[in-house]
Amino acid sequence: MSYSRTSEPVKFERDCAAVMVPQGEEVTLPAGTAGYITQALGGSFTVFVDGNLFRIAGPDADAIGKERPEPLVLPEGAGDAEVEKLVWDQLRTCFDPEIPVNIVELGLVYDCDLGRNDEGDRIVNIRMTLTAPGCGMGDILVQDVRDKVEQVPTIAEADVELVFDPPWNQTMMSDAARLETGIF
Repeated sequence: MSYSRTSEPVKFERDCAAVMVPQGEEVTLPAGTAGYITQALGGSFTVFVDGNLFRIAGPDADAIGKERPEPLVLPEGAGDAEVEKLVWDQLRTCFDPEIPVNIVELGLVYDCDLGRNDEGDRIVNIRMTLTAPGCGMGDILVQDVRDKVEQVPTIAEADVELVFDPPWNQTMMSDAARLETGIF
């Protein structure tokens, strides 16, 4: 699990797209804005600025002096099993900006099915939920999942469906997630 809790000071080197946490509102933080990185997980960053939390996506990491994530690669002629493993690896890089546990360990991914469309291209169908149905970050988290899975070479499309049946509860968390969050 790529996990880091920090309070590292940061100054935005350029205007940067950000998402307010937990509201989900998209904003632009101007160059020169100062704050602290509070969480660095899965290639994205949660920053504390002027009493608010904001999520900075991996492609904008350079705005806060961090490295952008490296492009994903698959071996030549990779089969479905290798592609599916990389899809699950990508899902494990998706985090709620307030919870230091990935969505797989949290038990938020109900189904992840690799298939092919009518043209023969690989597609992924994902059914997932949220820890709370009214979470303002729901659309942002779904888009993060879609974007990261579609970075997997040979994946033409990721269809991510947000569902609330069955409702999520803490028993769906892995043992590792329970240890990380202190829930037993």
